[in-house]
Amino acid sequence: MKFPSCSFLTRLSFAARLCGGAAAQAAQPLRDGGPVGLSGANSVVAPGVVQASQLAADEINAAGGILGRQIELEIADDASGAVGAQKAYDTLVFQKKVDAIIAMETSAARNAALPIIARGKVPYIYTSFYEGRSCSRWMHVNGWVPEQQVAPVVDHFMKTRQAKTFFLIGSDYAFGRGMLKFTREYIEKQGGKVVGEEYLPIDGSDWTAIVSKVRSAQPDALISSTAGGSPNVSLAKQIQAAGLSMPYGNLAIDEGTAKTMGDTAAGMYLSSSYLTSIETPQNRKFLEGLKTKFGGQAKTANEFSAAQYEGFFLYKAAVEKAGGTDPAKVVQALSEVSVDGPRGPVRMDRQRHAALTMRLGQVQQDGSIRILQTFDQVDPGAQCPDLK
Repeated sequence: MKFPSCSFLTRLSFAARLCGGAAAQAAQPLRDGGPVGLSGANSVVAPGVVQASQLAADEINAAGGILGRQIELEIADDASGAVGAQKAYDTLVFQKKVDAIIAMETSAARNAALPIIARGKVPYIYTSFYEGRSCSRWMHVNGWVPEQQVAPVVDHFMKTRQAKTFFLIGSDYAFGRGMLKFTREYIEKQGGKVVGEEYLPIDGSDWTAIVSKVRSAQPDALISSTAGGSPNVSLAKQIQAAGLSMPYGNLAIDEGTAKTMGDTAAGMYLSSSYLTSIETPQNRKFLEGLKTKFGGQAKTANEFSAAQYEGFFLYKAAVEKAGGTDPAKVVQALSEVSVDGPRGPVRMDRQRHAALTMRLGQVQQDGSIRILQTFDQVDPGAQCPDLK
């Protein structure tokens, strides 16, 4: 039996709660917190993440929950930044007293939240790709890091487009700078040269001066790493308006955003662990579940929503392995369990990170992504070697 759901939205948080049949459950519900950028830079991708959370909770609850307990969602707006995250996490951890946090968000929000997670001793599954090397006893990561994502794009440009010079553009915060630092080092290691590296504030949208510098430098290829969502859209539009035609690799674009951009994103290259065109039963089940539950309101599945969906099943497996919700036992179990989800097998056993199958793709005229090459189970490298 599939239980109905109900939801409400407050100024700070949107909570999706199961009612009806679920209310009759004798066991106290498990509260899973999901802070996400419903406003700010991530507002373009956040609705899809919320839908993935709701779908996962519905599927788990319909199958009997976790050790007989239903999942109750608490999804709060972190405003895509540090200040909002501090408020959202404080509310979720100390007022709502959630059993776990499963969340995709900006690096600024994550960094601000980690001290709160540590004080509250709450298991945390971070479901976003990020710049790497963020370590906490309480955090596991099922998104990609630079060691997994950068090489496919750079290698493709060098080997098939004969690119030797590169221009790098990013948002001025941890993710943007961290990704491009790794990218610069990788390009130079491969014998290439970076002829320019420029940044805008995380909420910046006027790339005119930077685009002018790109035109003057005349690089063989362009690579960007923005805060995702809105900055991706504004940068791509201004690059197109300037008539720049060199190969463009975007390290922060998601499939849903690319689809909404129309021909502005056409030709763009990306490296991703998830694309809707993955032909597996697990991915078909995920896509059909979103369509059935949300109909015409379903958001295009992407890197963020697939990892978010899988995060709930990883948490379920960890609680079941731990035999309960004791935080220390669940954290230990999170390194030992795995799921076979829309992206393929995921196991966070590499210093609390996961080996992932990566796909090099190119955006087509209709917004779809054509997979050019697949790289099986790419290792994340040494992310947290000193973490006990």
